[in-house]
Amino acid sequence: MLPYPQIDPVALAIGPLKIHWYGLMYLIGIGGAWWLASRRLNRFDPTWTKEKLSDMVFWMSMGVIVGGRLGYVLFYDLSAYIANPLLIFEVWKGGMSFHGGFIGVMLAALWFGKKNDKSFFQLMDFVAPMVPIGLGAGRIGNFINAELWGKATDVPWAMVFPTDPAQLARHPSQLYQFALEGVALFAILWLFSRKPRPTMAVSGMFALFYGIFRFIVEFVRVPDAQLGYLAWNWLTMGQVLCVPMIVGGLFLIWLAYRRAPAAPAAAV
Repeated sequence: MLPYPQIDPVALAIGPLKIHWYGLMYLIGIGGAWWLASRRLNRFDPTWTKEKLSDMVFWMSMGVIVGGRLGYVLFYDLSAYIANPLLIFEVWKGGMSFHGGFIGVMLAALWFGKKNDKSFFQLMDFVAPMVPIGLGAGRIGNFINAELWGKATDVPWAMVFPTDPAQLARHPSQLYQFALEGVALFAILWLFSRKPRPTMAVSGMFALFYGIFRFIVEFVRVPDAQLGYLAWNWLTMGQVLCVPMIVGGLFLIWLAYRRAPAAPAAAV
């Protein structure tokens, strides 16, 4: 068993002001995505300025934050937030839904694309390879918060999390998700997008592999206490929400190669 590193969730406290690691992970994810997007900008559209890119990053970041929070409220714990609506604003305690953030990004892409003469999938193909940076950073934030841990296990790398009332050795599922949703997904999308691909193909790869990775990890991750398992003592809400992503990703890849010629490579 490995010892859990005792990391204070508060990275910096200045009087009553507290800066949490969880929030800093979002800044790292957004900043890293902006930096990589700026490197790919000329190949995406040489007429775009850094200011326009910054506008796109801002609105999509708002989609992630607002969509992620509202998605968690709607998908995972609606009754608690109805009873105490002010809980919605306590984002430093966690409680963000990837699937909600994904919907938020799609809505932002639709709106921003219409304003800037870009199709929805042109923007999503451009953005998709950068998203795993934020996903990976978010999972590190979950680990520091000692939340979303896995099932009890006797594997040598199991950990006892301080927030676990039972104090059992558990799978560090946050680190599994960091490795798969962050590192592996980034490598797949970045390498895939280095060559010319038809429109929708990169978006399809993102949806497919994120759905697969998340579906797998859910087998060893403890479901949210207020929901538990939805069926068969193993099906979780996360898995249910990943099924349409897997199916949709496969469909987009099939459709992309069936109907469209290859687009110019976007990677550096």
